[in-house]
Amino acid sequence: MRPEVQAFVADGPLPDCDASGEEIDRRVEQLSAIGRPVTREETKALIACFGPDDCYGVAWTLLHLIETGPNPVLASDPGPDANEWHQRLYARAVNGGLIPASPRPL
Repeated sequence: MRPEVQAFVADGPLPDCDASGEEIDRRVEQLSAIGRPVTREETKALIACFGPDDCYGVAWTLLHLIETGPNPVLASDPGPDANEWHQRLYARAVNGGLIPASPRPL
């Protein structure tokens, strides 16, 4: 795993929207330093970095970075209690025709 990805992952999940501007800017700089595409190992590490909200759009940047790697990132439905970003990655893979949708019980 590249050092840029290791540094981002080591800082943990993205902060929520109550974080300071400096903290958010620092995380954006970390993400910007990661070259595209990412490897499968890197996607598995990065997927754990989603925070509780969209962090002023930074979560979208993370999602798009993850999607530069081998797809699908999530091949099975993460379930209704999963982080919204994990659900979104799965839905995008289904909608993109990368994987069939898993039936959910009614």
